[in-house]
Amino acid sequence: MLEALVELACSGPPLRTAVVHPCDPASLTGALQAQARGLMQAVLVGPRARIVAAAEQAGLDLTGTELIDVPHSHAAADRAVELAREGRVAALMKGALHTQELMRAVVARESGLRTGRRMSHVFAVEVEHYPRILFITDGALNISPGLLHKRDIVQNAIDLAQAAGVEVPKVAILSASEEVDPAVASSLDAAALCKMGDRGQISGALMEGPLAMDNAVSPQAAATKGITSPVAGCADILLVPDLESGNMLVKQLVYLSGARTAGLVLGARVPIMLSSRADDVAARLAACALAPRLLQHRAR
Repeated sequence: MLEALVELACSGPPLRTAVVHPCDPASLTGALQAQARGLMQAVLVGPRARIVAAAEQAGLDLTGTELIDVPHSHAAADRAVELAREGRVAALMKGALHTQELMRAVVARESGLRTGRRMSHVFAVEVEHYPRILFITDGALNISPGLLHKRDIVQNAIDLAQAAGVEVPKVAILSASEEVDPAVASSLDAAALCKMGDRGQISGALMEGPLAMDNAVSPQAAATKGITSPVAGCADILLVPDLESGNMLVKQLVYLSGARTAGLVLGARVPIMLSSRADDVAARLAACALAPRLLQHRAR
């Protein structure tokens, strides 16, 4: 499913992308393979000597690839954000630096890439025995989001799912069970978010919550508990209560179920491909495919 998105994206023009501090073989290989497949036009931003050394270690040819020499990772993040603000690149791709280091430059109030919407991260997850891509949010940026933050987080995920071809995404808002319990804050948020959807404060999706994980992805579990909903058992989007639960859920799917993932930050002026340092090339290519799809969706 993720490979199908890659193939579709390859048919469009390459996305000019600032690759931030690609100073290790994994991030540099991912960027150059994406460039070779026509997904991006890479602009490498980082210390020239370290990038060249990484290319030599990986047996990569940098001929014809633009490289902007800056002294260190902080400077690379700042320069990449500046390129995006100037309109010289249409996306950012994280290289061999910490997420916080890149996002510090992205969220800076005066010089960053803020918009009127909260930034959030979405994992697109391909699980072998689930018949559709699962979009899981937010397991990387927002630590303990409040209700209004969750409104933006779920809207970002809806936009990405639609960009990936899901016309009306089904959103499951996760909690410990399907019952609203005043002692469980996530269940109250779920109920409020569903009402916000009814009132048009969140648009473009079918929403249901609170739902436990089993009720969100298993039709049998939903039927056993008597949950009648077009979302229960067949969710496209999982909105998790907080970063810890989302991060653990995605990593369990990857390391125990062999899932494949791609990660993207939404809500900024440009899409940000926020791959983990442990991601393989396939995951980085899938993230590169999601970014142009999102921009095409925004342009409609």
